[in-house]
Amino acid sequence: MEPPQPPPAALARKNPRDHRVDALRGIALLMMLVDHVPDDLLNRITIRNFGFADAAEIFVMLAGYASYLAYGRLIDRQGWKTGIHRIFGRCVRLYLYQTGMTLVFVWTVRQWRHYQPLPEYTIEPQLAHGYSGLWRILTFDALPSYLNILPLYVVLLALFPLIYWVLKRSVWLLLALSIGIWAIANLDPRITIPNWLDPNGWYLNPFGWQFLYILGILGAVWASKHNGDLPYRPWAKALCLTYLAGAFVLCFPYEYWHVPFLRIFPAPPNTGKSTLAIWRLLDIMAIFYLVQSSKALRRISADRIGQSLALLGRNSLEVFACSTVLDLLGRLMFASFGINLWDQLVMNVVGLGLTYALAIPLDRARQRAKAARLSSGPARPVPAPE
Repeated sequence: MEPPQPPPAALARKNPRDHRVDALRGIALLMMLVDHVPDDLLNRITIRNFGFADAAEIFVMLAGYASYLAYGRLIDRQGWKTGIHRIFGRCVRLYLYQTGMTLVFVWTVRQWRHYQPLPEYTIEPQLAHGYSGLWRILTFDALPSYLNILPLYVVLLALFPLIYWVLKRSVWLLLALSIGIWAIANLDPRITIPNWLDPNGWYLNPFGWQFLYILGILGAVWASKHNGDLPYRPWAKALCLTYLAGAFVLCFPYEYWHVPFLRIFPAPPNTGKSTLAIWRLLDIMAIFYLVQSSKALRRISADRIGQSLALLGRNSLEVFACSTVLDLLGRLMFASFGINLWDQLVMNVVGLGLTYALAIPLDRARQRAKAARLSSGPARPVPAPE
């Protein structure tokens, strides 16, 4: 006689969810919300002011981490056909969101200019001229600067089956190939995907940024062997903290805060973002290691504050799309009516409120669906948020 199976709830309690990735992605989404409005005072306190990297690097690395959890495990459980079908569906969804945001951008800019003339340089020039070049944007032949991260994600996610195929054969081969492609892109930035709007090509060069995505995948593989934690090593923590402290000293905006300079030599140029320069790569790797190796942060991510951030990360696509549209409205408002403290306060409170007003019902619907799955029969693995 077979032993009785534990109820689904007991199975769920056996492996408590690690919310650190969701919370970190939620922080990245909030930083992108304010970073994409250049005159927003809050973007003076985001990560890009205190180190080499910014929220985009966090977003892409966590995309790789989540891709392994959602699709790598799915391929192992149900085979390549199911995995590729799910990946294709996700890519289509990402593309539809990108298309929707593009159409909203073009329509909003055209309507705004009917009532409030704007100098072309204050907004996306390619959006100021209407629908004539829209086909280029929809085919990724032209990428507006504030609409360039989802196309990068589509390309990287579409390559995931190939990446995972190589990974299953040799981790070291995958790492060597990725490093080689990244190094070539940094040595010759002309190696990129053409962009009709920019002679330098895609601003987030996939040949460089694929390395960060693959590091996220490898981080998930490594962490999965240690109950979701990256192995804690005191010397690694000290090295990461030392690097981040040095980046802070070099990048801190002393001029803005009117404090004495502590730099002993100039910071590396900010131009390294397009190809993911080594100083930016090391910065985000250090942050990721400190977060994913910290048991204290694992506990904090499960409490009230951590969960308020994690619910954004669990619904990242919808939150990102909403935030991107709100950013456009913020730029238009500041360009049309000027900048003052009251407008800043209203824009940030309303933006934050709308972001959570979207995320909360989405998260409740997700939890109801999960509860329905658990109550309907034996517990099945639940895909990680993508």
